[in-house]
Amino acid sequence: MPEHVEVQLADDVRLHVEASGPVDAEVTAVLLHGWTLDGRSWHRQLAELRERFGDRVRVVTYDARGHGRSGCMALRTATLARLGDDLAAVLDAVAPAGPVVLVGHSMGGMTIMEYAHRHPGHFAARAAGLVFVSTTAEGHTHTVYGLSPRIARLIRLAETTGAGVLARCGAWRPPRALLRALRPSIRWMLFGDRCDPTDIRLVTSAVARATLRSIGGFRASIGAQHRLDTLAALAHLPAAALVGDRDRLTPPPCAESIAAALPATELTVCPGAGHMLMMERPAQVNAALTGVLDRVLAGAREASARP
Repeated sequence: MPEHVEVQLADDVRLHVEASGPVDAEVTAVLLHGWTLDGRSWHRQLAELRERFGDRVRVVTYDARGHGRSGCMALRTATLARLGDDLAAVLDAVAPAGPVVLVGHSMGGMTIMEYAHRHPGHFAARAAGLVFVSTTAEGHTHTVYGLSPRIARLIRLAETTGAGVLARCGAWRPPRALLRALRPSIRWMLFGDRCDPTDIRLVTSAVARATLRSIGGFRASIGAQHRLDTLAALAHLPAAALVGDRDRLTPPPCAESIAAALPATELTVCPGAGHMLMMERPAQVNAALTGVLDRVLAGAREASARP
């Protein structure tokens, strides 16, 4: 069973963290979820990692501020920059030593980039591998929701206006009855050709646990993010990037620009899949993740064998 830990941040926000595996494992894998979701997004990856690596890999997930079982925060801290700071704090608290593989879905991938940008020394000392799942380094540059650019601009305007209203609603959470009514829209936005009913229920449950402040507050920061230059400095790390060709939020050009910034990155485009690749295509995500971990573990063994 995973251990449950609360990490208190400098601004008194408490993060709900789950970890399995020994603190002195050869490598720690930290899996970061997307906007409005929570750590349960990775349940198919957690099972695979435990079965494949056992105690060699410590696995950490946590709910970002304002999400899941973590505490709400001041509106001014609903930014990617603060999420990058939070990741550094979580590493210090629950994985204080040894190499780390960082795995980020959507906003989680952006969080990794902010951590690298804001804490370059800390990042260089800890990060040994990267996996980017359905994410972007260019904000909403490529986001057109699978629609015409004109309609996409109208949707973005409505979304941005609505986000500003939600951001001022504090720690309230979306009514579950409303989310059940919106389930077809959530399914269209987040999933591709196929969707397991249990997955859409899990996603809807996660959105129901996100505060309205986090649902609305992070929107501006996510849309404005640009971190390709930061990624270009990380080209020496083993890395993988995955995207679905039906992803309406972070379409293939987002992953392609990440791979261009990190030329050694293994790029996987999953036909028929949408934004929730860890649920829709767990085999491909697991293969990419274990591939990076195998390379990092081999490098760690080589380093320890040197005189």
